[in-house]
Amino acid sequence: MRRPDWVPAGTDLDKPNAARVYDYYLGGSHNFEVDREMARKAMALWPDLPMIMRSNRAFLRRAVQHLAEAGFSRFLDIGSGIPTFGAVHEVARAIRPGAEVVYVDRDPVAVAHSRLLLEHDPLSHVVQADLRDPQDILARPEVQALLAPGEPVAVLLVAVVHFVTDEEDPKGAVAAIRDALPPGSALALSHASLEGRPDQAEDHQKLYKSTPTPLTMRTKEQITSLFDGFELIDPGVVYLPEWRPENPQAVGEHPERMTGMAGVGLRP
Repeated sequence: MRRPDWVPAGTDLDKPNAARVYDYYLGGSHNFEVDREMARKAMALWPDLPMIMRSNRAFLRRAVQHLAEAGFSRFLDIGSGIPTFGAVHEVARAIRPGAEVVYVDRDPVAVAHSRLLLEHDPLSHVVQADLRDPQDILARPEVQALLAPGEPVAVLLVAVVHFVTDEEDPKGAVAAIRDALPPGSALALSHASLEGRPDQAEDHQKLYKSTPTPLTMRTKEQITSLFDGFELIDPGVVYLPEWRPENPQAVGEHPERMTGMAGVGLRP
């Protein structure tokens, strides 16, 4: 296979990659046949998956819009993945033209392509780091510069904490980030849930065990506990389509089909 120029040397093109699979679900072009094959297997088990991924992306857009309208102009997007249409800086700057964004991802392909896309954007920065090592994230110069003025920062943990296993202490990682934030900061988080379609959860988690990023789906109670130290804003932790929908009628009669849950909280 010819290696595209956005793929860094040393990238294993023979194993599926969660960021590239997600890109495929969203209709992107930064994926390979091995990623598409995994996506097709997943969709055979769970045909709603592309719709769920798009619902997750729509939550990200609504959350960033809400936070920008509330006055936030500093965003820390951890687990940002491969940039696609409607990236955080685009959404935020439609409301706050001077918004600054630091994108963080552990995947070298996502980081390499982000840097290529944003190389001429002085208000956006890209860091290769891992949520499982929050102190490393906080020590990066780009993140320190974002936090240094002491202004509120919006942290985005969208579809990333479910790639941190229980043994890797997801609550501890989120708490470490929280404790470094200035007062008035925010957390927007979405997470794959065991609720809604528990019949699908086991097979889907088994499939992701074949990748370097196994998936841990959690209950609503476990997801809500990730907001410890934040005050949840209405409507709390809910299914993805239920979080401040632009058109309430679009939520439908069965929002649990989207399975993912999401919320936004503020640090006092």
